[in-house]
Order: sequence, then C-alpha cells, then structure tokens
Amino acid sequence: MFSSWAELLGADGADGKALLKEIFDERVGVLEGDLTDMPELTEPYDVVIHSASSVSFDPPIDEAFRTNVGGAQNLYEALLASGQDPHVIHVSTAYVGGISKGLRQEGSLQADVDWRAEYEAALQARARVDAESRRPETLRSQINAATGRHGRMGPRAVASASEEARREWVDERLIDFGRTRAQSVGWTDIYTFTKAMAEQVAEELWAANGHRVSFVRPSIIESAMKKPYPGWIDGYKVADPLIMAYGRGVLPEFPGLADSILDVIPVDHVVNVIVALATQDVSRRGDDAYFQVVSGASNPLPFHEMVSAVREYFVKYPLEDDKGRPIHVPEWTFPAVEMVEQRFRAKELSAKLGSAAVAYLPATKRTREWTAGLHKATSGLTMLRKYIELYRHYTKTEMVFDDANTRALREELPADFLETHDFDITGLVWKDYFQKQHLPAVTDLTKAYSRAKSAQKKRASRPAPELKPSENTLAVFDLDGTVLATNIVQQYFAVVRATKPRRTWPKEIGGLLASVPGYLRADKRDRSELIRLVNRRYKGYRSADLRTLMQGEAGRRIRASILPEALETIERHRAAGHRTVLVSGALDVLVEPLADLFDEVIATHMDEDASGVMTGYLATPPLVDEARANWLRKYADLHGADLSTSYGYGDSHADAAWLALVGTPAAVAPDLGLYAVAKKKRWQILEW
Repeated sequence: MFSSWAELLGADGADGKALLKEIFDERVGVLEGDLTDMPELTEPYDVVIHSASSVSFDPPIDEAFRTNVGGAQNLYEALLASGQDPHVIHVSTAYVGGISKGLRQEGSLQADVDWRAEYEAALQARARVDAESRRPETLRSQINAATGRHGRMGPRAVASASEEARREWVDERLIDFGRTRAQSVGWTDIYTFTKAMAEQVAEELWAANGHRVSFVRPSIIESAMKKPYPGWIDGYKVADPLIMAYGRGVLPEFPGLADSILDVIPVDHVVNVIVALATQDVSRRGDDAYFQVVSGASNPLPFHEMVSAVREYFVKYPLEDDKGRPIHVPEWTFPAVEMVEQRFRAKELSAKLGSAAVAYLPATKRTREWTAGLHKATSGLTMLRKYIELYRHYTKTEMVFDDANTRALREELPADFLETHDFDITGLVWKDYFQKQHLPAVTDLTKAYSRAKSAQKKRASRPAPELKPSENTLAVFDLDGTVLATNIVQQYFAVVRATKPRRTWPKEIGGLLASVPGYLRADKRDRSELIRLVNRRYKGYRSADLRTLMQGEAGRRIRASILPEALETIERHRAAGHRTVLVSGALDVLVEPLADLFDEVIATHMDEDASGVMTGYLATPPLVDEARANWLRKYADLHGADLSTSYGYGDSHADAAWLALVGTPAAVAPDLGLYAVAKKKRWQILEW
C-alpha cells in the first residue's frame, strides 16, 4: 500500500523505505490493544476515526455483535472515561437502513430495535447452541459420520473429527441465527444489522452526551480512482468474487435484477470524505452529518451495464484455464431465483452422486483424479451458492442511496483541498472504470494467485531432492501397497498354493472369495479387524514350516514383488545413513525375505501353542493406525531419532495417523481416504 510513497521518497537514490519508516516513527504512535478489550485512553485526541469492524457478511452472531457492536461500545465508553471531547468519524455502511425500496435518504436511522437487547441475546446464543450441540442425538449423528470418514485412522481420530464437527455445527447454527435474525427485523445480513446497531451505540453514548460525531456510509467499495494509484485494491472486495467466478466461466447465471442500481464507490473517494471531515472546517452537525458516500443517486450504474462491461472485458482479455486455454464467458439472461436454484441443485446432486459412486471404486490414479475433480466441483458449487445467497440482495435491490449531504459537504470544501482529495462521483464513466482500472487490477490478483499455485504444483512434481545424511533420521515404510505390490490376502493365498495339495485349492479359493466382501467392509471400518480376520486363517500352521517355506521359492517370489521405486527409495535412505524401518500387519515369518533391506522389521506375530502351532490369534494387537503412531513416538525416543526430520511412506487411510508425525510424509498410490488427507495437508503423493 505504501510502496509508491517509498518509491517517491527514494527517487533521488535515497533509501525510500528507510525514510518512510522515519516518517511513520515520527508521526504515528501505537496504542496496543483491541476494541473488544479496550485499553485506557491517556493521550489527547482531537479526532477519532472508528473504522474497525468485521466485514464478513456471515460470521456467527455472537462474533459479529462482539466485534461490531461491543467494539463500538468499548470505544465510546473509553472516550467518555477519558473526559475528552474529540470529533468521532464513525465509518458505517450505506446498507444500515435495511431492506426497502426507493430513495434511501441520509440521516439517523429510525429503527424499532434495541441494540442492548440484541447484543445481550447474541452473546447468549452461543451457550444455548453449544448446549444443543451436546444432546445425545446430535452427538450420535456426528460420531457416526466421523466413524464413516475417519474410522480407519483409529478411535482418537474419530473422536477428534466428531468434536470438530460439533464445533462446526455450532458455528453454522450461529451463522444461521445471525442471518435469520437480521432478516426478521429487516436487514439483509448480520453485517448490515450489526453496523446499524453500532450507529445506535454512537448516537446514544457519544452524540446524546453532547459530543460531535460524523457518520460515513460508503456503499460497495471497490478499487481506487487515483490514490495511491489508479486501480489499487487490497484483495478481493464485495463484487469481485462474483466477477472472477464469471470470468472463470463457473457462474453461468445470476439471479439479479438487470435494471437494479448497483451502487459502487472507489475506495479513495471514501478516504477523501474521511480526510475532509478530519482536517477541514466543516459546519454540518446532527442529521446533516450523515454522509452516504455512494453513486446511485448522482451517477447510477444499472446492473446490466456493469455485466456488459465485464463481459466485454473478458471476451477481449479472457482468463485461461489450467491448460492455458482461453475461457469463454457466458451471456447472462438474469433469470428468476427459482430457476437458478433448480440448476444449482441439479449440479450439486450430480456431484454428490458422482462422489458416492467413486468411493466404491478401487483406488487407482484415475479414480484419484476423479475424486479430486469432483471435490473441486463440489467446493466450487458450495462457494457459488454461498455467494449467490449473500450477494443477491445487493444485486436485486430497488433502493437508491441519496448523497445530498455528501454533495453539500463537497461544496463547503476549499478548491485547493479538492485538487488532491476530490470525491465527485458524477464525472466517472463506469465502463472505463471497470475495463481500464478495476478489472485489470482484480485479474492481476487472480493471475498472481494462479502463478503461485502453478509454482507450487511444479515444486511438488520435481524429482525428489538428495537426502541429507543423518544418523538420527528414520525412514518408516508400510508394506502392502507401499513396498510390495501384494496385500495380506494375496500373501495368504500364496502360502496356500505352496503348502496345500492342488485338490484343496478350489475350496480354499471359494472360501476366500466368499470372505472378500466381509474383508472389504472390515478394512473400511478398522484395519486391525481385517488383519485379525485374515491371519485367523493361519490356524494350524507351524511357524517353523512357514519359515522354511520363506527360505525357498515362496520367499524369492515375495522378494520379486518389491516395487522398483520402493527399492530405490529404501536404498537412497540407507545411503544417507537413515535408519530404515518396515512396519507391517503381515506375519513376521512372511516378511523375513525382506529383512536385509531394513535396519529393523516390525511385523505381526501369531500366538502359538507349546508345539509351535499357530492358534489363529495374534500374540499382540496389530500395529496399525493410532497404535502405530504411539509405537513410533516410543521408538523414536528409544533410538534418539528426530521425527521432524524423518520420512514416512504409506498407502492407506489408516497410515495417516502415523504419517502425520514425521516431517516428510508421502502417500504412495494412496487409497481415496489417504489421498484426501494428503491433498488437504499438502503431503507428497507418489505413484509407484
């Protein structure tokens, strides 16, 4: 924001940033604190500009009131306690008057709503909703959902996800509380409602006690006309998410009124009004000191005109998709709300059905790509629905904001002030403003984000860097699907083929196939359950016989099934001096052919009777999901290893619990559960 100032100061070769810091150090003092916990005001103040607030349209009701109303209350009470009489410039919004039609004049609001009662009710809402979230039926629903999504990671993961879902449920409920309460008393959303209540606070606590207050009510603030430079904007503002969604071709329609007035104002116009009130001798008081910094009355912008300007721009300068192809933007017809809702519901249903179908498919590279695409589509639809719900009131409004006081203020100001701080909206040509200033600015922001995202993808696709030599680094590998291409069911069948007569194979295969659906269900619920079910089939085998078997052809077949990429990775870690560890739910005797590849092998041991015959039960619970995570912590302590510099390789959702402990986790050809975790946490995804 201040870079142009620094460049100007450094035009003669001086250090502009250093000079700018000197100016700030000399002119700016910092009062450390927060409006929700206001410190004592001891320094003298001539002017106070109150512009701090939550600008989100849909925060939880208690947060919105605590910040926007409680913050204002704390400020004015602190000013009263200081005994001072500064001029307060209270920055509000033009939409404080709520939902109505026709000309919205300046002046004090005439609302039959008590800010104190609303503030108290809002703060109490969280306790009520939190108590509701702890009801057995609510908790049971969240536990069931968490078990379905995270059960393979272990009970602590389920509990954590369930509690997170409960908290999200509370916030969503409080968001709904705020939106519904605002609309029930005539406001579009909780933001405009709380800003209206904050004006009441200022009037009651400050103006009613004989102090001066001026209210500045901007409409939809967008990029600057002149200062700090044309097109300057600090991130996306109100209309920009919709504009960029349209430019990306993902918003084919929008339920706005084509002939409604979209009230937009450049940010420097708002700043100039504030500066005028703070520095110039202005006579206006009382109802004449409410200044709507708007365009609707003096230079109206019909919604269809803005859409046409935006469409022309993106036709001439289209955004590009992920493959560098130009995106063709649609032509809006401004349909009824019901039609747009129906189309969105159909798309959301399609995405939901697609996600449900893919969840039952085997985890392959293609199904992972489908999952990512469906997740992206679902997230995009959810976000667009949110935008439509929040913004349609602003694009369907039949209100026109008057700016008589603001124009009268301008008439009072000296010409030399207006030369540098003018806010005359009448001369602005909207088409030029959007196509030459605003849209280039917001598309530059989008392109910068896209470049950063592209660079991130390139970094992720780079070949693995050389491993740093270290003796206190672990490289922990899962077995099935990570080191070997086989799984424990296939390993059992290989044992059957090597130890049973051919005539018994059909019976064994039939029994195994009949059990597969149960195995799949068990694996989805809990990996340890699958391991127990499969290993129970070894009942009656002698461990000595299996060990002898592994020393022959069967062992050579297991060795041959090692994935080449896994073998190369293991060798790289050993060359770097890392301690390589194989941890598996497979039988220990069956992984002995791999022992020389690792510094240590941890596998499942079966319970045996006195004669060495396996009983079908495990000697100890299997090391999977959270059990493996707990074991890994202890193992690292015993060997003096640093988990933050260690590596982990796994393929199953159950592996996420322990992969999260190491500094460099890798999901190897992951199942869809682990794939989702890896994408969310930006872990490396390897296709071996």
